[in-house]
Amino acid sequence: MESKFDITFDGNKKVSAHFRDFTIHSDQPKADGGENTAPSPFELFLASLGTCAGFYVASFCQSRSIPTDNIRIVQTVFRNDSTHMAEKINLDIVLPPDFPEKYKAAVIKAADTCSVRKHLFSPPEIHVNTIIQ
Repeated sequence: MESKFDITFDGNKKVSAHFRDFTIHSDQPKADGGENTAPSPFELFLASLGTCAGFYVASFCQSRSIPTDNIRIVQTVFRNDSTHMAEKINLDIVLPPDFPEKYKAAVIKAADTCSVRKHLFSPPEIHVNTIIQ
């Protein structure tokens, strides 16, 4: 099974990904020569981690009729000062006081099943090629 994304260059530092019926736009902050009109690709990557965990938390709660109105995830990224690479990412699931005690560990386990997170532990091979058309 394969998925195809068409990546286009939209001027200056703007780059977009087109797939299915969606377009995801990216840009760079002004400090990096962009216009700050959209998140950077790395910010989109980080957001995919948090939203993926959120999907699994929401699914867990919905399957047990637990309202998600007062649940959120706070994602904190810690970067190495010299390499600027992310060294640690915390996903704090903020639960309301009335969240059932018996499900607190299970909601963490649900977030841990995120497929984006799993790919970080077993990354795919990435090949970059050129094609002349």
